Amino acid sequence: MIAPRTHRAALPAIGALVAIALVGGCGPDDLAGDGGTGASGGTNGGGRSAEGFGASPLDNPDGTKPGLAPLTSDADRAAARKIIEKVATKGRGPKTGYERKKFGYAWKDGIDGIPLARNGCDTRNDLLARDGKDIERKAGSDCVVMAMTLQDPYTGESIDWRKQRATEVQIDHVMPLSYNWQMGAARWNEAKRERIANDPLNLIPVDGPANNAKRDSGPASWLPPYKPIRCSYAVRFAQVSLKYELPVTTADKSAMLTQCGG
Repeated sequence: MIAPRTHRAALPAIGALVAIALVGGCGPDDLAGDGGTGASGGTNGGGRSAEGFGASPLDNPDGTKPGLAPLTSDADRAAARKIIEKVATKGRGPKTGYERKKFGYAWKDGIDGIPLARNGCDTRNDLLARDGKDIERKAGSDCVVMAMTLQDPYTGESIDWRKQRATEVQIDHVMPLSYNWQMGAARWNEAKRERIANDPLNLIPVDGPANNAKRDSGPASWLPPYKPIRCSYAVRFAQVSLKYELPVTTADKSAMLTQCGG
């Protein structure tokens, strides 16, 4: 088992990623990794245990099951490539006009057409409860998560999280909102933008600094530093792309296929 990490000082070095991650990024009210240009993923994690990360993306097409498990068998990686191959490509458009608020206010519960919506809990707490273990909730609440343990797919570490250190775990938009805007969401109505911003298929609780380092990068510019998860990450990126009929860049699609042996 990987020892739980209880505070930032306990992070092992993961190359330049962490140094970049600790500078700037999302604030506690918008923990979604949609800022500027991201950094390349590090090289941490080769050969580490793949247990405890939750469901395979191949078995979780709606994002309601917890986590993001590595894809290790030849058959699974072949199935992953078939999904990625369906993704359309085009050039990345301008970021002109992008604002986070154009995707609705953060973690809105009252959205039709996506799982886990209208259940009385905001999206952030839904996702913490979906992926966390040993959940502790606020006294008198069936919703607010105060503490949990997260097996983080992006770094391969176990994070012993407390709400007092809220930004240590952030909710990542796998396909970042700014990226979505540049690939076609700028032409959507607000209701559709709210759906992709709160759809559990596009959301994963992860290590905060890793999420800050990603920002609005596609897979050609940033990948999770924990190598065994990279094919699964590419599949999840593709699943969101296909569900919302958003293309990716040619470079991003190539990088996604490469992660799954293509």
